[in-house]
Amino acid sequence: MSNAKSLEQLEQKQDFIRRHIGPTPAQVSDMLAALNVSSVEELITQTVPAGIRLEQGLTVGESRTEVEALSYLKSVASQNKIFKSYIGQGYHPTHVPNVILRNVLENPGWYTAYTPYQPEIAQGRLESLLNFQTLTIDITGLDLASASLLDEATAAAEAMALSKRVSKAKKANAFFVAEDVHTQTIDVVKTRAEQFGFDVIVGPASDAANHDIFGALFQYPTTSGEVVDLTDLIAQVQDKKAIACVAADIMSLMLLKAPGKLGADVVLGSAQRFGVPMGYGGPHAAFFATRDAYKRSLPGRIIGVSKDRLGNDALRMAMQTREQHIRREKANSNICTAQVLLANMAAFYAVYHGPQGLKTIAQRINRFASILATGLKAKGVSLKHDTWFDTITVVADNKADIVARALAAETNFATNHEGEFSVSVNETTTRADVAALFDIILGEGHGLDVAALDAQVSSDDITGIPASLVRDDEILTHPNFNSYHSETEMLRYIKRLENKDLALNHSMISLGSCTMKLNATAEMIPVTWPEFAELHPFCPLDQAQGYQTMIGELHDWLVNITGYDAVSMQPNSGAQGEYAGLIAIRKYHESRGEGHRNICLIPSSAHGTNPATAQMASMKVVVVACDKEGNIDMADLRAKAEDVSENLACIMVTYPSTHGVYEESIREVCDIIHSHGGQVYMDGANMNAQVGVTSPGFIGSDVSHLNLHKTFCIPHGGGGPGVGPIGVKSHLAPFMPNHSIINVPGTTEGNGAVSAAPYGSAAILPISWAYITMMGSEGLKQATEMAIVNANYLTEKLSAHYPILYRGQNNRVAHECIVDLRPLKEASGITEMDIAKRLMDYGFHAPTMSFPVAGTLMIEPTESESKVEIDRFIEAMISIREEVRKVENGEWSVENNPLVFAPHTQADVLGNEWDRAYDRFYAAFPVKAVAKDKFWPTVTRIDDVLGDRNLICSCPAVETYAE
Repeated sequence: MSNAKSLEQLEQKQDFIRRHIGPTPAQVSDMLAALNVSSVEELITQTVPAGIRLEQGLTVGESRTEVEALSYLKSVASQNKIFKSYIGQGYHPTHVPNVILRNVLENPGWYTAYTPYQPEIAQGRLESLLNFQTLTIDITGLDLASASLLDEATAAAEAMALSKRVSKAKKANAFFVAEDVHTQTIDVVKTRAEQFGFDVIVGPASDAANHDIFGALFQYPTTSGEVVDLTDLIAQVQDKKAIACVAADIMSLMLLKAPGKLGADVVLGSAQRFGVPMGYGGPHAAFFATRDAYKRSLPGRIIGVSKDRLGNDALRMAMQTREQHIRREKANSNICTAQVLLANMAAFYAVYHGPQGLKTIAQRINRFASILATGLKAKGVSLKHDTWFDTITVVADNKADIVARALAAETNFATNHEGEFSVSVNETTTRADVAALFDIILGEGHGLDVAALDAQVSSDDITGIPASLVRDDEILTHPNFNSYHSETEMLRYIKRLENKDLALNHSMISLGSCTMKLNATAEMIPVTWPEFAELHPFCPLDQAQGYQTMIGELHDWLVNITGYDAVSMQPNSGAQGEYAGLIAIRKYHESRGEGHRNICLIPSSAHGTNPATAQMASMKVVVVACDKEGNIDMADLRAKAEDVSENLACIMVTYPSTHGVYEESIREVCDIIHSHGGQVYMDGANMNAQVGVTSPGFIGSDVSHLNLHKTFCIPHGGGGPGVGPIGVKSHLAPFMPNHSIINVPGTTEGNGAVSAAPYGSAAILPISWAYITMMGSEGLKQATEMAIVNANYLTEKLSAHYPILYRGQNNRVAHECIVDLRPLKEASGITEMDIAKRLMDYGFHAPTMSFPVAGTLMIEPTESESKVEIDRFIEAMISIREEVRKVENGEWSVENNPLVFAPHTQADVLGNEWDRAYDRFYAAFPVKAVAKDKFWPTVTRIDDVLGDRNLICSCPAVETYAE
């Protein structure tokens, strides 16, 4: 091969690396010069402690081009077999409206946005989430809904925890689960209960009130398809001062009486079949509703209605949705991730179809189920139930023959229970499909005619739904569900909301600890391939060989990157990964006869999810102090570890630290914990500063979760999806989560599940797979190095204007820095909130505010931002510093300046009255760069206190639209 050709191929291989990493070589040289170092290697040597730097490089392979990666992955995906799926059990084929597929799921304006902690530039997705909450409230018949949870099974586990918190049966320690609840839900509830020390009683639904319980869970319709009136069972549970929870099918609720009308206290379920592909298990948004009386115990996020400074309605996340950070181990839950992108898809599905369209879809599904049931009964087939919505369970002596015929016809049934199988029809089912089902179940020559059966079902009004359970109330009456049914109107509605939100496709989002970097288009493309999108998570493994291959390769790469021995892909958020990791630690101690070890040491700088997770794993939190440099106080650590030695379970530590430095004592931290019999849990939030340079396993940690939506490029989606696999050393591998329906290779049979599907949010794992393979070993290391270069350059430039709170050795920071605004506040009265809001006028999302230290901004530029964009951000911060200076010297008063009035909307700037101490034009265009690409916030400063005091979590009344 000629040198010229070899060089050309090398350049092609590096194409993706060049496009992922923002700074050009010339820009890198300029930044290094500003840092007074001669090379990237010199900066890394100054920054990362020598004792933890990897001696050998990664072995994930050479980088592939986008064409090579997608071509290979397509060949892997083609190994998956897309059979007709009638498995049901909470997962159903659905039609994703193309207007939603192209303009939401495949649109970076929706999938690259951050969690709406800065609501003034997030009004679009907040409105969509409010639609989701309104949808949930309407269909469940309850008072209050959240903005989604991770999946149906984990939502049920959260319902159990809520029940224990609010139940007046204080002495009870048991939670009842009806045996006809989905199998995976029972599995996850049992896992959660084991950690809390609750007893779980599984039995016939009618037995619920025969036990001393604090709560009970019923399925509506049941997993085998029966539609049961739960009114009396709910009343019996409540008579025992226990909480009645119902897991419901979202589509059935278009026809069935709302569980809230039956008396339920909590209603939950999956929104998957509202236009979200099955995706081999997720991501899918769970819905969750409860009574107003229990609002302070509701897990997850709630979107509420408040007012902005000008009196306009404005949306925001309500206070209790951030309690997992504020209340730490006293939080309701550790779940800080919603499934925002998927909840938005489900909400848009409801908006697009409207109440009548949704009812028509539900009626069609129910009618096909009735045709199937009527035809089978006419041929003498025994059905398990006389009622149904979409699922018919057949009792059959010849089950094996029928299932064999089904597989030969590339069709899947639910076959969990001996002597019976279930068929769940769905939105995609056609008359031809029903005819094929008769051929499979009855054999050919059965003589049934689908059209004739359809006429019979219609004329005899056969629905399978008891008359007493037919929904008779009007739902989804709000204009948002009745205005956008043409594609033109829907397209414009989606675009109108998108325009209200600042996402990565507009400007840098410099959130410390959250790593908002490029989510490359090539990484996103495979997510919507049918081969990945249309598989049921419980299909036979031989139909999912493509998934097994892709997940296996990703597993091996993550093992190499982390320095661990095994990885579980099941946890579907970072917080869920923390939980799975602590369970592994607990089970490990129990296996050694040391189940009494229940104390978790946590540095005071830790993420709020850490102590909340420890509490969920029934561990007692002991806080370890940090010194004035932001490092773990080693003397305090030694003393605390010695004091709790006999009962020490673990420490939860983040590396680099939450303060943005590589602590040189990290190996000693691990040694101290191990010497007292504990385990080291390393939070994976900052893996972006480790990959290829060091690793948690090499440092000495025993287990970590990996935020694939941070370091490994799965987008934040406006606040979810996330994926949080755990990596473990070999001694913890036997204690990783398994699954009761699909055994996960490499895990111990009988281990409980932490998520509903065996591989969690499997559909988005191709994103991280593509990122790793297109970066290759060298590109991954370069990404870490450039994250460090960018962060140190930004720190150097800002340090002339703002104090930098913490630095590591040689005065360097890791991949993020903390700007201390407390001196400015003391001198001027201007707060970190004012500066965060003023950044919106410059076209930027604020950095992480007041975490991990109050009165600060934590800034992370990531490796994907060019020097041009970083300089633009630096210019904005310097300009804002000069604005603060004008307040300090009295040129502007603390009550009248552009910071306290920020952000400025068009209506604000163009209003008739202007009594400000600064110019209108300056308010909107403080530097020239802003004029080139102005992003206008749609509301001014929002009143948080008003929103918390007057919690409204459904769409505003129609009258407000008239106004």
